[in-house]
Amino acid sequence: MQSTSNQQTTFGNLLKHHRKLRNFSQLDLALASDVSQRHISFLESGRANPSQEMILQLATVLDIPLREQNVMLTTAGFAPIYSESDLSSPEFEPIRKALDFILLSQTHSPVLIMDRYWNLIQTNPVSQRLINWLIDSEDLHNRFYIDGKINLMRLMLHSQGLKPFVSNWEEIVSHLIKRVYREAIADDNNEQPRQLYQELMTYPDIPQLWKLSNSQSWQMPLLTVNFFKAGLHLNFFSAIATLGTPQDIMLQELRIETLFPADEITQKNLVELN
Repeated sequence: MQSTSNQQTTFGNLLKHHRKLRNFSQLDLALASDVSQRHISFLESGRANPSQEMILQLATVLDIPLREQNVMLTTAGFAPIYSESDLSSPEFEPIRKALDFILLSQTHSPVLIMDRYWNLIQTNPVSQRLINWLIDSEDLHNRFYIDGKINLMRLMLHSQGLKPFVSNWEEIVSHLIKRVYREAIADDNNEQPRQLYQELMTYPDIPQLWKLSNSQSWQMPLLTVNFFKAGLHLNFFSAIATLGTPQDIMLQELRIETLFPADEITQKNLVELN
């Protein structure tokens, strides 16, 4: 992985990085943001300094996450404007109630709430039963409870995690490691996504799966994850939701993943876990 953090971190470098990441030419960005291409060029080369309004305008066009917008502001000499709060903050009580409603309203599907690093924050009773069925709670705690959190990518990719219980593990992991990689290069000024990616790449078989083509799954409308244990098969597809129009970094980065049964057998076997 090549990192812009190893280069001189300037606003111009960051703007160029995000522009290229989204496949925008300087002309594309100029037209979309109603700014001259000459000015975009000057901003990237350092011949012109951006105003705070210009930074936010370009960030909106490029759909840059709030965390990265703060980085762009500080590199240009401005104070960051977006907060990063804790979900337990009193002002987030309505949001906590909404998340609890989502978790408890799904009585037949596992729901997991995680942060941007795939650390588990909350689960509903169905997902807790699923996890406890797949992996012994003591093993889960001893092997995967790190810094007070369980990382779902570690749990899925590690050979002592869920690997023995996923019949299509190689296909699933090939997709997941590529996703972790994309997130790491998209968030180039944050060490944590890159460290997670580098750690996962040390696990057995993962470097080979990173190179694996996903062409076999292109014929399928959705890739499902197939769990099996003790004669029971559970086949799920997932949907990941985020909160709309967040103005806080933590809220923007929350992910709510729901695992839906992909067939009637899974619906029936889920009842067996109760």
